[in-house]
Amino acid sequence: MSLDKDEKAWKEAIAKDKLTWNHVSNLKFWDEPIAKQYNVESIPATFILDASGNVVAKDLRGEELRAKIMELLAK
Repeated sequence: MSLDKDEKAWKEAIAKDKLTWNHVSNLKFWDEPIAKQYNVESIPATFILDASGNVVAKDLRGEELRAKIMELLAK
């Protein structure tokens, strides 16, 4: 989820950084409904969701993030 305001700059950054996962944004900066839904108060923020959309972990970085994803993928 992105808090961008400029669609062209947002899409260019995705391409430049070769980000291969799904991206979503309503281009509303801090008024982004998805950010409000998940109570995002700073960026970057990470949320891991299960198949039902429930948050199972948040604000993990580095090895901690990698380990949690590997744990969930093993299920």
